Amino acid sequence: MPLAGTAGARFQSFDLLATLVAVVDGNGLVSFANAALEDALGLSRRSIVGSNFADSFTEPAPLRNALQGLHGDQFSALRYDAWLKRLSHEALPVHVIVTQTERADEIMVELLPLELQTRQEREERLAQQTEVNKELVRNLAHEIRNPLGGIRGAAQLLELEVQSRELKEYTQVIVHEADRLQSLVDRLLAPHRVQHRVGDVNIHEVCERVRALILAEFAPGLTVVRDYDTSIPEFRGDREQLIQTVLNVARNACQALTQELAQGRAQVTFRTRIARQTTLGKQRYRLALELHVIDNGPGVPESIKERIFYPLVSGTPSGSGLGLTLAQTFVQQHHGSIECESAPGHTDFRILLPLP
Repeated sequence: MPLAGTAGARFQSFDLLATLVAVVDGNGLVSFANAALEDALGLSRRSIVGSNFADSFTEPAPLRNALQGLHGDQFSALRYDAWLKRLSHEALPVHVIVTQTERADEIMVELLPLELQTRQEREERLAQQTEVNKELVRNLAHEIRNPLGGIRGAAQLLELEVQSRELKEYTQVIVHEADRLQSLVDRLLAPHRVQHRVGDVNIHEVCERVRALILAEFAPGLTVVRDYDTSIPEFRGDREQLIQTVLNVARNACQALTQELAQGRAQVTFRTRIARQTTLGKQRYRLALELHVIDNGPGVPESIKERIFYPLVSGTPSGSGLGLTLAQTFVQQHHGSIECESAPGHTDFRILLPLP
């Protein structure tokens, strides 16, 4: 839809923002509404422009008072919390910022959904923690690598010197454990070594590949349910990294389904959907791929629920604690996000990736 008048042309860049923005005159009549506000209200821009914006709130008085205060030069900006009315939806809690533009007859009203604000703050904390974890892991892995080679070499030389079969078994244990630790270190360093290979990716081909792998590893007793939106287009990404990402999440789910597998009722669901007007890393995308990996297991233990993406944190005795860490790294390299909601009987890992 074309933007309304000259105001639309001047404020066109606001359509790129994830926050909801309206430009109003001194009486509160809307001269411009950005795309995010259209989506939130469930109304077209044409319907919003010309309306009294205060009427869009459950309590109109605070905005009217703010506009009067700006006219009286009582303040240049005002913030408060409010509830935004929405068509066919419950009211949306928002943080309202009212500021004067460079023109005396124009006032910008910016609305930040409180849920979005909370999620952005959580994503920022998670991104910072991830960077700290990656640096720690890299440094730790490099420190371990050097003495490992010496330990392995010394054990091999010692094995050549000893005659006793029993003692040789001990040296072989040392070599075997050194190799196991070396493999662990290689996995820790893998995301930082492998070059990002970008090509066209079909997410359902990725899911089908993972489905075949986990059925081969965990059948019988496992059912994999496919709930695909076949309209999802191909996108640019690293196919192998995405296969590894989904495999790590799905394998993690299967490892938690010990009792369900034994009873023959273990279930993992791959669900794909299109998400619209999604914000990832403070950037707004018109379309995003939403991939859910859902299992009917016991759920993530409360003791590690907040740390499941940290390195070396595992909920199973046989787990290395690296699978979900690598999955998060690969998703972030695709400018996406991964999060988990878990309760007994239902654990849902949700991966969001931007689409063109």
